[in-house]
Amino acid sequence: MGNLLGGVSFREPTTVEDCDSTWQTDSEPEPEEPGPGGGSEGPGQEPEQPAQPPERAGGRPRASPAPDEDAEAAGAEQGGDSTEATAKPKRSFYAARDLYKYRHQYPQNFKDIRYQNDLSNLRFYKNKIPFKPDGVYIEEVLNKWKGDYEKLEHNHTYIQWLFPLREQGLNFYAKELTTYEIEEFKKTKEAIRRFLLAYKMMLEFFGIKLTDKTGNVARAVNWQERFQHLNESQHNYLRITRILKSLGELGYESFKSPLVKFILHEALVENTIPNIKQSALEYFVYTIRDRRERRKLLRFAQKHYTPSENFIWGPPRKEQSEGSKAQKMSSPLASSHNSQTSVHKKAKDFKNSSSAVHLNSKTAEEKKVAPKEPVEETDRPSPEPSNEAAKPRNTEKDSNAENVNSQPEKTD
Repeated sequence: MGNLLGGVSFREPTTVEDCDSTWQTDSEPEPEEPGPGGGSEGPGQEPEQPAQPPERAGGRPRASPAPDEDAEAAGAEQGGDSTEATAKPKRSFYAARDLYKYRHQYPQNFKDIRYQNDLSNLRFYKNKIPFKPDGVYIEEVLNKWKGDYEKLEHNHTYIQWLFPLREQGLNFYAKELTTYEIEEFKKTKEAIRRFLLAYKMMLEFFGIKLTDKTGNVARAVNWQERFQHLNESQHNYLRITRILKSLGELGYESFKSPLVKFILHEALVENTIPNIKQSALEYFVYTIRDRRERRKLLRFAQKHYTPSENFIWGPPRKEQSEGSKAQKMSSPLASSHNSQTSVHKKAKDFKNSSSAVHLNSKTAEEKKVAPKEPVEETDRPSPEPSNEAAKPRNTEKDSNAENVNSQPEKTD
């Protein structure tokens, strides 16, 4: 086992740019209309890496009124009211790192490599054990809690059981998923059937309904009341992030894009849930593993985001970076040119001085052949600037590690 662990290498990302590969392959061909994201790894999907122990990179969201479901590290900032903010938002490093780890299968999760839990998540979904600490079975949750919005809103221990992840949430009775348990879960039809019912129940709680087997969603009958609640009860944004992550873990990656696109449309176009837009852009979009799907969603958001100059999730501005590079190049080259001019000037002054000495001298040396003057060197082409002088200075990466109000979260 020591050799196995010793062969695993992982460099912890230190900047938002390290965590986000969304625009790295922007030249890939893409279909005109966005569709549901694929669950299997494709050309635009980030490669999987060995898994890593879940880390709690943050604390409770500032706007959350109660201890909430997961240790979404970035949860520290998720849920803040972003619609009233006047300052330009900043990318959250904590959010970016959290989602980076999720999208890359939790690199360095040595615990997952050597540890199989007691399959408590699967046994809960098979209705063999109740979730703790409440002691309620899955069938009771699905049949009696459905439509009980007060219970679903104020209970903060069930969500980790309904939507398990490979990271520890705030309910420490709920155990993290392992890769082994995930595979067993996917092979168990009754568990998958109940998982989809739980997903539908939570969508209805948010005012959304699942319309088909491909993951498309629409407004539920009760959408007006529930959207108003969702806009005000921002700790539910953490729940949505957890639900999206869990969908990807348990075989429903393709369900993410339709839900995220729907939320972005309601937040940015319909303005029905404006407070959610920051969490949607910092967290929800980045739970999607296929970078092509992320790009399509971000382009859609950029088209409708206001004020447009505050949209910070788009592709790098290549024309600006190239202009900056040209400007940096001009500085050392100009310096080199000045150096050459100085050399010519000094040589010229020296030549004039030497001539004056020769004219005034009355010694016998005048009859001798005048020595070759070193100033003749100035007639030769001046030396080219050195490579070192022509090289622009490297600029350090802007770590931009802190996020404001929004949310810090979670994948490359």
